[in-house]
Amino acid sequence: MNPLFDPADFRIPPGVTHLCAGGETAALHAHDQAVLRYLADKSNGMPGRAAQDAAVEAARTGIAALWGVSAGDIGFVSNVAEGVSIVAESLHWQDGDSICIAAHEYPSVVGPFALHRHPAIRLVQAHGTGPDQLAACVDSTTRIIAVSYVSYLTGERVDLPALRSIADRVGALLLVDFTQAAGYLPIDASIADFAFSACYKWMLGITGVAVACWNQARQPDWTPASAGWYSVAPGSRGYDITPPLRADAMRFTRGNPAHASVYVLNSALSYLSRFDPHAIQRHVQTLTVALLQELARRQIPVMTPVDPARHGASVCIASSRAQAIVDTLQQQGIYTWNGHGRIRVSFHGYNGMADVDRVAAALGAERF
Repeated sequence: MNPLFDPADFRIPPGVTHLCAGGETAALHAHDQAVLRYLADKSNGMPGRAAQDAAVEAARTGIAALWGVSAGDIGFVSNVAEGVSIVAESLHWQDGDSICIAAHEYPSVVGPFALHRHPAIRLVQAHGTGPDQLAACVDSTTRIIAVSYVSYLTGERVDLPALRSIADRVGALLLVDFTQAAGYLPIDASIADFAFSACYKWMLGITGVAVACWNQARQPDWTPASAGWYSVAPGSRGYDITPPLRADAMRFTRGNPAHASVYVLNSALSYLSRFDPHAIQRHVQTLTVALLQELARRQIPVMTPVDPARHGASVCIASSRAQAIVDTLQQQGIYTWNGHGRIRVSFHGYNGMADVDRVAAALGAERF
């Protein structure tokens, strides 16, 4: 099977098998022109600022179309942790309140709650991401169920409809990080009260901007506890009364959006729009399934569920030698990702079956 995307569209060095989308994807060559457009607009006075504002709105519209929500539900933050922090700070917490998380959840999702001081928030940890495991951690004190749609650690995908039902039974919010899914899995962000995603992985953007989704239909009265010049409604002057906020999800964006990153994001969205999201999912999961089969044949144990309905675009292998193995593969021109005692192999549209064969053979030669 050939790549779905043309690898020549990306900054992939000759002879390299690029399998680290879960950490950083290869950059599109088209992003060069996106950055130059930003620099030209930045230098063009007020018309240039109008062009930057238009770029922000274009990105909101593009994300909304991919995520099944209205553009008004889409805002931007600098990273997922900032967005989660804004939500955490906005809620009126009471002594004894808790959140439900998986024990190995990503720190950006948990950190803002874990460090909340007045009052302290209890972190109730499920040892797994199955609905029954998470449901066992939910009770009348649960304010939020906070999850990644796809685990950064194992590549496992959670059952969001089941978690929505569990949250609704106790009146809890459902907060979802789509970082390890957005860009190759179809996303329905309307299932969450709040949703976020970094843009530098499968979405093909760069760091500096992350998507923040406020489900206004579910949480119409939500107001952040802090603001900046950008999140205040345009035209507000003076402080005799509390300044009104923007009416939509751009109230997440307290200062200037990261315009250069937004221009690159628009370039990425334009590229992704050429492909049916379902086709991207089918492509990458054909590759994950093939690699899982090859690893099983070679008796290499994996952390990732075999069923494609339960995983994303990554295959994860636990090993005490993870760093050494990733370093060896890098020297061979096979780019994978290390961290937390596991090797992560992640596919995107620029990969094909030859990449599966190459990495499987290289892993087969290693000692785990």
